[in-house]
Amino acid sequence: MTWRGGRAWRGAAALLLAACARPAADDRVTLRFWAFGREGEVVQELVPEFERRNPGVRVRVQQIPWSAAHEKLLTAHVGGSTPDAAQLGNTWVPELHALGALEPLGARAAASSAPPAAFFPGIWETNVVDGEVYGVPWYVDTRVLFYRTDLLAAAGYATMPTTWAGWREAMRAVKGRMTPGQYPILLPTNEWPQPVILGLQTGAPILRDGGRYGGFRDPRFRQAFDFYVGLFRDSLAPALSASEISNRYQEFARGNVAMMITGPWEIGEFSRRLPPELQDRWMTAPLPGPEGPGVSMAGGSSVVVFRSSPHKELAWKLVEFLAEPAQQLRFYQLTGNLPARRDAWQDTSLARDAHLRAFRAQLDRVRPLPKVPEWEQIATKVFEYGERAVRGRATVDQALAALDRDVDRLLEKRRWLLARGALGTRPAAAGEAR
Repeated sequence: MTWRGGRAWRGAAALLLAACARPAADDRVTLRFWAFGREGEVVQELVPEFERRNPGVRVRVQQIPWSAAHEKLLTAHVGGSTPDAAQLGNTWVPELHALGALEPLGARAAASSAPPAAFFPGIWETNVVDGEVYGVPWYVDTRVLFYRTDLLAAAGYATMPTTWAGWREAMRAVKGRMTPGQYPILLPTNEWPQPVILGLQTGAPILRDGGRYGGFRDPRFRQAFDFYVGLFRDSLAPALSASEISNRYQEFARGNVAMMITGPWEIGEFSRRLPPELQDRWMTAPLPGPEGPGVSMAGGSSVVVFRSSPHKELAWKLVEFLAEPAQQLRFYQLTGNLPARRDAWQDTSLARDAHLRAFRAQLDRVRPLPKVPEWEQIATKVFEYGERAVRGRATVDQALAALDRDVDRLLEKRRWLLARGALGTRPAAAGEAR
């Protein structure tokens, strides 16, 4: 009895010593990281490597649905409960900056393994507000043309033209071989990226006077908007919203549409949804422009550090880690999200993918959207007035005048704050060089 009790005592003592020998989880610094949608689930697979390199740090990832992300970020800022670092959609950076929520990262980035030159310039620029860097690109998004190679070839085109004039002629040629219910291109009338991208291609500022007023009556945007509306006017695109199109992949497979402007997520969708016999009959191409290869919009998500974080340097180390080429490649393999690092694109899994080549070429020609907190509301107005013009309820000039009036109202508070020095005064126009 005594022997058995002694053995139990010695066992308890050994456990106690072992517990004292290793650091308790509570002794580690906890970094709070918020990520959205599937990214929030997948990033947890990258975290163990970061924790292995930083034994005194634990990363607690909170996954938040995209539908709730914006409101949760604002609520957290107001309530003083923001995380140390977070994923942030590029168009949200100006809003969180205006609230004073974000930590400036320019000096850290310049001296780090994630310097500006490592990224696509137009993507990096989405994180620059008032001359300072507030985020590091995590993954990128842009828009290119997806098209039926067989329908284009039957109309006499072996490749996609690179100018608006050539593109329009190609669409006319494709239309000439179609029935009245078929169209060369699908441009859902409730989507704003298409008219905005065309405006970026002409060099239109989108907003003027440092983001104080709408710039939609600018002759350059009018040129782009008229080109856009003209595609519907000439029956090259159907005047349908996304909700009026039952299945865009089915319409593409049936040859009822030959082209669409969309993003990288569609590569997986086309591979899954198109029948096997069509898998070698579709391709991607960079967007044509007014006089040659055109620009597209710079999108995606970045990683930011919050000003209220008590662990800013460790949070920055996490940002650097997620920006490493190896981590960006791993993230691409897990999610399909395209890397923001240019050197990551040298990997054969990306370089040899024929459908990704157009995205790689386009990413060298992308422009940021206007850097104002009101952008998402403005974007909604763009497609609302675009749809009015497309459906013949307003002329091009009437639609643009009304669009400017509505956007000016949305920017009224911004003008008030700028007049009182409460916001930066540098221009917020799309594509501004800083």
